[in-house]
Amino acid sequence: MRKVENEKIGRRRVVYVLLSILVAAGIWLYADLTSGPNGTPQTQTREFLEIPIEYLYESTLTDRGLMLVDEDTDRTIDLELKGTRWLISSLDRSHIRVTASLYDVTSAGVQRVNYVVSFTDSRFGNNAIQRENASFGMATVNISELYSRTIDVSCELVGGVADTYSAGQVELSHTEVEVRGLQEDINPISYAKVTLDIGANAVETVSRDLELQYYDENGRILDKSGIYSSAETVRATLPVFVTKELHLAVDFIDAPGCRARNTEYVIEPQTIAVTGDATRLKDVETLKLSPAYNLLELGTTASENYTTTNYPIILPDGCTNVSGVTRAALRIRFKDMSSATITTENISWLNLPEGKRVELLTDSLAVKVFGTEADVAALTGEDIAVTVDLDDYSAASGTYTIPAEVTVNKGDVGISGLYQIQVTIREGGEEPPPEEEAGPEDVEAAAPAGEDAQTGGTP
Repeated sequence: MRKVENEKIGRRRVVYVLLSILVAAGIWLYADLTSGPNGTPQTQTREFLEIPIEYLYESTLTDRGLMLVDEDTDRTIDLELKGTRWLISSLDRSHIRVTASLYDVTSAGVQRVNYVVSFTDSRFGNNAIQRENASFGMATVNISELYSRTIDVSCELVGGVADTYSAGQVELSHTEVEVRGLQEDINPISYAKVTLDIGANAVETVSRDLELQYYDENGRILDKSGIYSSAETVRATLPVFVTKELHLAVDFIDAPGCRARNTEYVIEPQTIAVTGDATRLKDVETLKLSPAYNLLELGTTASENYTTTNYPIILPDGCTNVSGVTRAALRIRFKDMSSATITTENISWLNLPEGKRVELLTDSLAVKVFGTEADVAALTGEDIAVTVDLDDYSAASGTYTIPAEVTVNKGDVGISGLYQIQVTIREGGEEPPPEEEAGPEDVEAAAPAGEDAQTGGTP
């Protein structure tokens, strides 16, 4: 047992010794790379050849009618950089960025501009790496005046449309552009062209932003380098058209007792032929007539005759009516419609003023209803409720004729006319007068306000 423990202790000592050696070697290596014999930082220089120079604000030159010319312009620079041995050994040329600004250049000619050396890795910032030497102190640039011309833009069409479809003319966002550059680069340009590929069976309008390509008078493609254009891309649009039969339709405004399901109607014509942009008509199968038809306009009695309403046919934007028909007729009637007058004694009030009491002088009310024959026949006075709201009479006393709300709690039935109830409002302690026989004025007050009047949006 003691022998095993001694072996474990021995192995741990070996590991500790090895770790100590590695740590000491690392410290020695770090000190060797970063410090001199007296503890001062130990630096080293390193040469980097042909580092690219990036010129900034070339677009600003273009706006001023100028351009940077490759000839006689410094495009690379040789640098000698200094830093600690550790940093300089880990510096890669991809970390070095040399930039020169053209923002202050305002005239043509060969001239010199300052450049800046920076690093894309933050480890080398804050003067950790310094420029020791360079192949030149300022960059030389050759600035030339731009020569400009206006050239035509055309479009080459590739592909075709599917059967039953047709194509219109290609539309370009620019039919000409201004090109600028050195005269020797601009003079050979005869025209510019874009190519629009719509595929083999296009079924909708195609629109794309396409890159300009320049051609000489013999149709040969020219190199675009050194050429600046007022528009780098052109939007080309090919309208694709389709002819479709659209079904005419109309929306209905329902009301109690007046439902679209209880109608028979026909629209003449039922369809029209329309041609237009395939994209716009892609999912269109129906053309709605406007405005929606209010079924209350049909009245409240059954009729064998159809009611006719004419509508203008309004097409989607950009479409043409091939049929030539500009108006449609809606012929409609109720399949089943009945009306009746039903008397109810189910009369009540809401919002009784505090300290008041109410006496109803109208004991019953004759209400005109309409709907399907079955729904109307099934109604009794118990199915009709008449309510008056006393909220506006909180300070009133005496006899008043108040508008009444009539509701039906059975079937799908509408109400015709406006109704009112006569009530007497008394102070809480006042005794009601003895009952008197109703006079003609009482009967008149309890009757509907008029056979043609309407309430609640119903006839």
